[in-house]
Amino acid sequence: MRQRETKRVIPRPQAEGSLRPQEGSLAALGMTALPRRAVFAGALAITVVPLAAAHATPDAMAAAIKEVTGDAAVREAKVKLDIPPLVENGNAVPLTVSVESPMSEQDHVKAIHVFNEKNPQPHVFDARLGPPNGKAEIATRIKLNDSQRVVAIAELSSGAFVSGSAEVIVTLAACVEDLT
Repeated sequence: MRQRETKRVIPRPQAEGSLRPQEGSLAALGMTALPRRAVFAGALAITVVPLAAAHATPDAMAAAIKEVTGDAAVREAKVKLDIPPLVENGNAVPLTVSVESPMSEQDHVKAIHVFNEKNPQPHVFDARLGPPNGKAEIATRIKLNDSQRVVAIAELSSGAFVSGSAEVIVTLAACVEDLT
């Protein structure tokens, strides 16, 4: 037979003298806790108000490209994007960008910039390169919100900009967060 377990209750000692707030507590910081009703109302407001997904546009992508290139001409050459033309899930799309370059001290790729049309932020990323890289190639995974065009622009040591692009069809979107 199993013996019945009993728990002993140990009384807490009573504080003597004046009670001071503990260091680091809300009261010590001059703050009070939020009432339960305020927290509940805030949570209800968040769940009731639909959040609209932010979308970039081709114009926003063009503006982001202009921020990087300034007034310099961008010609389509030397840049190759290796990205699947059809992806099921836009959460992790493999992308490889390569640029034809000798990567010598006199002639090399300084940076690769990637942009897209319909994600909340059209400027996806920058990769800084130099002659020690030996090869002007980067590989990563990106999120894509919808079917769209992805553009890669390479900044050369001569100050020129060259680009390449690819169309991607996405069946399950990613990047549906709201920019605040």
